[in-house]
Amino acid sequence: MSEVKVENEQYLTFVLDNETYAFDVLKTKEVLNLVKITPIPRTPSFMAGVINLRGSVVPVINLREKFSMKPNERTIDTSVIIVEVLYGKEVITIGALVDAVKAVVRFDESQKEPPPKIGMQLNVNLIHSIAKSNTNFVMILNADNVFSEKELSIITAHIPSDDIESVG
Repeated sequence: MSEVKVENEQYLTFVLDNETYAFDVLKTKEVLNLVKITPIPRTPSFMAGVINLRGSVVPVINLREKFSMKPNERTIDTSVIIVEVLYGKEVITIGALVDAVKAVVRFDESQKEPPPKIGMQLNVNLIHSIAKSNTNFVMILNADNVFSEKELSIITAHIPSDDIESVG
């Protein structure tokens, strides 16, 4: 059976420091309005803490901090995007703290380009592609590459093992 190419892929767009980013909707589980985040001592600065998501402990990462952006006050628009990322042969659920969630949008291949190799403030391995939307650009993040193996091992140390799902 041959692989079918998806022509219009969907992405959840969000804002960080007045720039628009996106995750593939297939990696996102849900969006939460800002919820109580319990800080955990002695964790990296990018780890905002953990939340209780229907009985599961979910670590929340402050993407502003992770991407070395200046901190800002949380507002009514601040949201947590629940994403699933691969860690070895396991899928872990992580909350991504963002300034605001915008919308689910479709981009076809003609709207997307690989990120430039130079001049990027973020590591190019984090960015899957850059999409053109009207006169703006949307940086489509590769959710599985946002965190290094070392960072994921630190994050998973704060998740009960029964909240981690094995794949294959």
